[in-house]
Amino acid sequence: MVINKWDEGAGWHSPTWLRYIGVAALMIYTFCNIPAGNIAKPAETLLAFSGLIAFCLWGKGFRRPVLLLLGAVVAVQLISWWAGLSHHPQWMDSSPRLALLAKLFIFISVAWWLRGSTRNTLLLWGVAATGFLLTTFFLAPSNDENWITGLSGERADFGIRNAQHSAMFFGTLLLGLVAFSKRICQPGSRQGARITLWGMAVIIALAGIVVGQTRAVWIGTIVSLGLGLSVWGGFVVMRRGARQFLKYLSIFVAVLALLVVVFGVGLGDSLEKRVNKESDVISHVLQGEFSQVSYSSVGLRVNSWIEASKWIAERPLVGWGAEGKKLVMRETARFPDWVRENYGHLHNFFMETWVAYGLLGVLAIGALMIWIGRATWLAWRAGVMPSDMAFFGMIFFVYWMIINQFESYDSFWTGLYIHNIIVGGLVTHYWRWRHEQQRQIED
Repeated sequence: MVINKWDEGAGWHSPTWLRYIGVAALMIYTFCNIPAGNIAKPAETLLAFSGLIAFCLWGKGFRRPVLLLLGAVVAVQLISWWAGLSHHPQWMDSSPRLALLAKLFIFISVAWWLRGSTRNTLLLWGVAATGFLLTTFFLAPSNDENWITGLSGERADFGIRNAQHSAMFFGTLLLGLVAFSKRICQPGSRQGARITLWGMAVIIALAGIVVGQTRAVWIGTIVSLGLGLSVWGGFVVMRRGARQFLKYLSIFVAVLALLVVVFGVGLGDSLEKRVNKESDVISHVLQGEFSQVSYSSVGLRVNSWIEASKWIAERPLVGWGAEGKKLVMRETARFPDWVRENYGHLHNFFMETWVAYGLLGVLAIGALMIWIGRATWLAWRAGVMPSDMAFFGMIFFVYWMIINQFESYDSFWTGLYIHNIIVGGLVTHYWRWRHEQQRQIED
């Protein structure tokens, strides 16, 4: 049974019965959230409350910073709601919707039940990847949302909200496969089988990114992997010399070129159309001709961001409340009726946060990001977090920052899910390090 074999890691305290509940909820949430959200929803609630309660009761020594951040996020939402009731009550909800940003902190519960263990973390991420891949092959609708349609040149979403979100999952999967490639393919038991499965998974991830036809994911993946390759190359050169780096680089480039040729031949026409579709819009933007920007995919984003900036300028500090992004789209008179009726968000998480909660909200989210980055760095520097996991954390952060500029993933269950299980896996190592420090002081 998985729970019986769960690594105690740092060994911080919590009752056995509560640990069973928390770990079971964590595994159900992780495996079932993509293929069967109706099953995962109660597990998510149980996970969030069990972990948070345990953390508050037994997380002495490392609970204050993250609880202060959670308190700040809740306070920001309360302030925005109260200010909105005074200024524009006709557009405000009857109660503050605190869960909208508070759900970003489910990682607290994930990190707590991972127990500071690298083994638990890798197992959890593997379970998440398995659930996602099973969904794309066996649970995707049989109409125009599956692999057959995608590989024929049409855009496919596999029944996961829309193609932008399924592509986001494939991009995250590819980053993980690259970051942990050495660990997966290292000599040992069943090396051949592991290398074969890894290679198949890489091809599937690349194919998923291609058929998702999401430009933000393409850019995010290329930039994050490019940065990662540069950082990794620097370490290789310093430790083993330039010849070893060039050897690895040549293998990487050769494999990548082969895959590009294969996918290019099969999907060349559809991908070319997708890349060139927005050329006129981009040309108008670069020339500053914003009035000429149409309401295409990119044009819709540009137009909504222009209008959102006006709403931000009117209430820059506290924003317009939880419905701010919908207000921009619904109450902006110059938008065509079909835009006002069919779109309710800005395709940019950070701009949506600013519109809804003002500069206070942006600062609160920024503080959370800085804290996570610092925690990851400290855990790695102390030797508690493996280098490949820290590497994955770095390239995922770059990827996540880029793609959230073009789609507000953190506003949807898909982004919250990825955010919480990955951040939870990083933060649990930081807490392990803090716990070990505390024990050394007490001893």
